[in-house]
Amino acid sequence: MRAAIRSVWRIGRSMALWIAMASCGTTPSTLTAETNGPVLLTLAEARARTLQFHPRISVAELRSMASRNRVDQERAGWFPQVNGAVTAVGSDDPTGVHIAAGSLNAPGVYERAGVGAAVSQLITDFGRTANRVEAARLESRSAATNVLATRQQLLMELDGAYFAALRARVVAAVAAKTLSTRLQLLDQVSVLASNRLRSELDVRFAQVGVDEGRLMVSRSSAELDATRTSLVAFLGAGLPGAFELVEEGMPAAPAVPVSSLVAMALARRPDLVSQRLESESARRRAAAIGGLQNPTVSVFGAAGVVPMHDDHFRHEYAAAGLNLSIPLFAGGLYRAREEESKRLAEAAAAGVTEAEIRVIRDVRLAWIATEQARDELTLSRSLVGSASGALELARARFDQGLTSIVELNQAELNLVRAEIGASTALYDLRLRSDGLAFAAGDLH
Repeated sequence: MRAAIRSVWRIGRSMALWIAMASCGTTPSTLTAETNGPVLLTLAEARARTLQFHPRISVAELRSMASRNRVDQERAGWFPQVNGAVTAVGSDDPTGVHIAAGSLNAPGVYERAGVGAAVSQLITDFGRTANRVEAARLESRSAATNVLATRQQLLMELDGAYFAALRARVVAAVAAKTLSTRLQLLDQVSVLASNRLRSELDVRFAQVGVDEGRLMVSRSSAELDATRTSLVAFLGAGLPGAFELVEEGMPAAPAVPVSSLVAMALARRPDLVSQRLESESARRRAAAIGGLQNPTVSVFGAAGVVPMHDDHFRHEYAAAGLNLSIPLFAGGLYRAREEESKRLAEAAAAGVTEAEIRVIRDVRLAWIATEQARDELTLSRSLVGSASGALELARARFDQGLTSIVELNQAELNLVRAEIGASTALYDLRLRSDGLAFAAGDLH
């Protein structure tokens, strides 16, 4: 109960903050930006904030808590059922009124007032209630496992937004550096052209390079704003608007072979574990529905007092009995429900098999993607070195008047592409490493 209250309070607090900021025309990214200044935000801190504030976690937790109540609902059939009653009956004829039509009950109606209670207790229904209780327990465990699956899915999405923002920041820095270099080159070429050492065509090409650099800066700035906005959506209210992301270290290579990761995924991946629990729950539900055709044995009793009564009644009463209920015919209802539940249980079991195949595929594909990203990072860094060397030679030849600005611009463009490719490869490796951990059910 306390956990439920905390979760509801946390959701309400987040909604109140969002509403307050909306009414003031602010967003989480602008909150306290002017007073606190930039703050550093690590991936671990971003994950902690997301797991604390994101509504998706609260939704999963509340559903898990709600599923526990189903266990109590099903288990209630094992306990005594007690009902109290207060009855007062009046009639026009003190000697009694006799009803001749309308029901098969005793037709006599006598003036009386009474207070009593009735108790019934199930003795056995030959496993039907037990199967319902166990099915509810399995569903509750499945809902609890879904909380973990939700956490891992949310962390995977957050990491993607975090690394996308880091990549956008690097691209924006490369674009700014490129524009600065091309502006210097334009000034240099303009001076040379004024001294008739370079042609007007070189100036035009230099101006084209500057315009391309400005376009690159504009695009990279917009991408940076977009990625930061997407990241803020995961972090909740109260985040300072001016924050800087902290670079993460290189992910280590997997310490175990892919076969071990496959075995880990089959044993621990939350969505697969949840699906197995749902399949077992469907099987127990089918067994419970099949038990509808079984007899039910129960005892019952009633007792009370009749302070105002006719001579036909005693002052107090008490009775007990044993009841055996045997379903005989329901128009094929029980058989149809049993067949339906069996088919659904078989479908759930087949779904687990399909999910296991998918998990094995996901782990192996994530392994291949991670290894490919590691190779791409090595090759991309080598390409940056080669492009940097080529740019130095092209600049030296241009300064000596041995080549045109077209060759210099091409060499510079190659370096820009190589640097952006290297940054993309780095963050792809980090994200794909997380993807491998997620596929193995080990992202936390």
